[in-house]
Amino acid sequence: MPASPAQTPAKLREAYQALQQRIGEAAARSGRSAEQVVLVAVTKYAAMDQVRQLADLGHMDFGESQVQQIQQRVPQLEEYLARKRSLGSSTKADNPPDRVRWHMVGHLQRNKVKQAVPLVNLVHSVDSLRLAEELHAYGAKHDLDIDCLLQVNVSGEATKSGILPPATLHLLEQIDSMMHLRCRGLMTMAPHHDNPEDCRPVFQRLRELFEEARDCEWVDDKFNVLSMGMSNDYEVAIEEGANVVRVGRSLFGESES
Repeated sequence: MPASPAQTPAKLREAYQALQQRIGEAAARSGRSAEQVVLVAVTKYAAMDQVRQLADLGHMDFGESQVQQIQQRVPQLEEYLARKRSLGSSTKADNPPDRVRWHMVGHLQRNKVKQAVPLVNLVHSVDSLRLAEELHAYGAKHDLDIDCLLQVNVSGEATKSGILPPATLHLLEQIDSMMHLRCRGLMTMAPHHDNPEDCRPVFQRLRELFEEARDCEWVDDKFNVLSMGMSNDYEVAIEEGANVVRVGRSLFGESES
């Protein structure tokens, strides 16, 4: 497998700046600004030094798909940022945030809820009533309000998690009765295509579902997150209304293993 295009600090900075520019251009095509789109840097293939460097560049939102990785990376980055605050930045180029937000972007097993929830700000992948109930039970036990997204399997692929589109509004209504679980929006993963344009119908359908849900009486103005688009197709997703994109390979490259 080819070496990562972002192995060095200089290359990671270049990749980050190029990604921000392309996000801004896609947002402009949809009548929005770059600031209205949140980039979640998915660190699955990143070395910890790269995660730290991205934080030094001022980046705030990081995502992981595995609970074990979250358990390792969250305290490591927190310790690094705390040390930065106490010692001060070593260079003028450093601009680390006071805190970062972690996103659980992968499938979350019910028996992993208690490990993941204390470490993340948003669970992107609620794909069943049973998982929603488990999250709510944890929130009730610990007096926490947990933010989540519903993962919708728009494409219908058997290999992808997520509820089917016809079940979306019903599950939202059920979650509305769960005092400690707050659904902030919808998420999907499009099938991989060599041509990102082929993903557009999936993003259009999720946007339609999102708008339908916003008209329902059981959601409020905090239901405002449309998470769709990854390294291969995030520009098309933004054009179709995404305000959160999840990008890893375009920043960090593929794993070399």
